Amino acid sequence: MKNIVLASSSPYRHALLSRLNLPFQSISPEIDETPLNNESPDALVSRLAYEKAFAIAKNIDNTVVIGSDQVATINNQILTKPGNMENATTQLLACSGNNVTFYTSLCVVDTQKNNHHQIVDTFTVGFRDLSIQQIKRYLEIEQPFDCAGSFKAEGMGITLFTHLSGRDPNSLIGLPLIQLTTILQELGLDPLGEH
Repeated sequence: MKNIVLASSSPYRHALLSRLNLPFQSISPEIDETPLNNESPDALVSRLAYEKAFAIAKNIDNTVVIGSDQVATINNQILTKPGNMENATTQLLACSGNNVTFYTSLCVVDTQKNNHHQIVDTFTVGFRDLSIQQIKRYLEIEQPFDCAGSFKAEGMGITLFTHLSGRDPNSLIGLPLIQLTTILQELGLDPLGEH
């Protein structure tokens, strides 16, 4: 069986990939994640997932490397990870009453066959009209300062939404598991198979 490497240090992606019950290790890729001038959100996440996967894949054989990246956008403007309470408050005020679209990319490299599969999954979240008190209370409880969009959908972030729309709710957290499973099956790594 081929080895699997998740090209990420994200605890969220690690937890998601663990759900497939396949043995893997996580290695943090060292890449520059700065957006290029006029780079669209889907082009940005596509490029970064590719660079993350190949940064690891170039150094190992007989391995499947999984790279992923995500951005949140409102009115086609990218929302970065807020880093602190003030930035998170500003982001959630902008999200209040609006739709936020997440672009989550996946790049899976098979180093044995020297090929790769790549997709971008989109997921839209509708936000409730939120008061400043609700926003501050949410941020105090969950402190999602390392999350694009300033919330954790797998936690209390769900209370901020009116609706979710997309193919795979896992994409919202950071890794499109439905499409990843399909790709892994094509590579002979079936989560439901013998291993």
